[in-house]
Amino acid sequence: MRFTETGLSGAYVLDIERREDSRGFFGRSFCVNELTAHGLNPKVVQTNVGFSRAKGTLRGMHLQIAPHEEAKLVRCTMGSVYDVIVDLRPGSPTHRKWFGLELSAANRKALYVPEGFAHGYQTLEDDSEITYQTSEFYAPGSARGVRYNDAAFGIVWPLAVTSISDADAAWQDYAGRLE
Repeated sequence: MRFTETGLSGAYVLDIERREDSRGFFGRSFCVNELTAHGLNPKVVQTNVGFSRAKGTLRGMHLQIAPHEEAKLVRCTMGSVYDVIVDLRPGSPTHRKWFGLELSAANRKALYVPEGFAHGYQTLEDDSEITYQTSEFYAPGSARGVRYNDAAFGIVWPLAVTSISDADAAWQDYAGRLE
């Protein structure tokens, strides 16, 4: 696997290191040893799938707080999404900074999201699906979120939002409230 730093401490874009031949290619998309060597949390307790029917659907921005903070490894398995993370770790030099990139079935990239980051995505085409592995089980009492369009972050989404859940639309502005 190839690890590329995002500019947000502890967050990486992962690419499959391909071994190609006439049949196609083979490569690792997950390796405990390689994640550990980069100082990342390799623990996986749950794998989730999110499917969205319509282009422009937005999901996020979600996180879990202590004691159930979770790291995520996110990959798009069908279609394409614009995946975004925001560093919400108090005291971090990149606190409130965001990073976004396209994840698609075609580019096979993955995003490693450290504990203490909010995560969300917008579908770039109809019938898009992501899968993500988490280091902690979903804990409703620790689930939190921030507004996808909060001026404190200035996230630039590529499309107009065509669909968002009532819960995601109702998240309050950040204003340091999770600190």
